[in-house]
Amino acid sequence: MTIRVLLADDQAMVRGGLRLILEDQPDITVVAEASDGVDAVAQARRLRPDVCLVDIRMPRLDGLQVTRALAGPEVADPLRVVVVTTFDLDEYVYGALRGGAAGFLLKDAGPALLVEAVRAAHQGDALVSPSVTVRLLRHLTPPAPPRDERRPALSEREVEVVREIARGRTNLEIGAELFISLSTVKSHVSAVQTKLGLRNRTEVAVWAWEHRVVD
Repeated sequence: MTIRVLLADDQAMVRGGLRLILEDQPDITVVAEASDGVDAVAQARRLRPDVCLVDIRMPRLDGLQVTRALAGPEVADPLRVVVVTTFDLDEYVYGALRGGAAGFLLKDAGPALLVEAVRAAHQGDALVSPSVTVRLLRHLTPPAPPRDERRPALSEREVEVVREIARGRTNLEIGAELFISLSTVKSHVSAVQTKLGLRNRTEVAVWAWEHRVVD
């Protein structure tokens, strides 16, 4: 199955580079490009691509606003948005993740990670650049909640899966780390999202850091 991608970036050279990388893959095609946020939202709603790659800083609507419009909590049928940015500690990144983004990737992450992020998003997984996962979430995590705060009851294995998600690992990597099958990992991830009322793995990672599940 071909993965249909929309590229949203205000720099034509960047869009051209991303297109060359993605369309070099037999299973990925770029169906549209947008140079500003308003156009990105309009084209995404019209074409319903499988994955939207969205830059943080764009004219008219920035990447944060685009992400909320396409994947936010109020969206009935959200699209899969991956934020692509130059700024690994930009305050907008946390807002994008909380606004429904399925992943976060640095522009200098390299072609292989870009392709992996698109495929992960298409499969319902999420990929955050490993080089910044721990640093970014730790940097932007608010103070620990009170000790008596009630939290949903997760099993010991579910807590282990949550920790690995927060470290930016994929389902395959989690399975290898915990010596469990891929289908078992997916079952645990689904159970965690249901118990916590979260929609994707990125929200699980943010929740883990907010609640000090990860050191």
